[in-house]
Amino acid sequence: MFAVGDKVVYPMHGAGVVKTIEKRERDGQSVDYLILAMLLGEMKVMVPVDSVIENDDIDAVEKVLEERPDNYNKAITWNRRFNMYLEKMKSGNVFEVADVIRTLQVQENEKKLSTGERRLLGTARQILISEVMLVKNAEQ
Repeated sequence: MFAVGDKVVYPMHGAGVVKTIEKRERDGQSVDYLILAMLLGEMKVMVPVDSVIENDDIDAVEKVLEERPDNYNKAITWNRRFNMYLEKMKSGNVFEVADVIRTLQVQENEKKLSTGERRLLGTARQILISEVMLVKNAEQ
């Protein structure tokens, strides 16, 4: 399924390259783990093979970023919005990450974001940038 050198995206960490594949024991069973070198930063991540998500549909992501969000939860408190956005980012779905970026950017343009939301926007951007780097075969 995956091989050394494959490019993958891991939720909340972004894009990386498979450096090795190792068998480890988890709950008494042998499980294959990908050892990823992340494209941004010096981090290495160990991921069970069954949890890696791949997605290289850049045009569809760009479309999400260009659209205006239908309803971006103006009436909800910033901490509830923050948790909603965090859940979307944890999903590992690149379109959900793009939706978070788009929504937070619209909010930032209309009013100030909380410090936490601003930080989340930066994290979401880094994840999306690393995924685009992966698809375009770019390096840091």
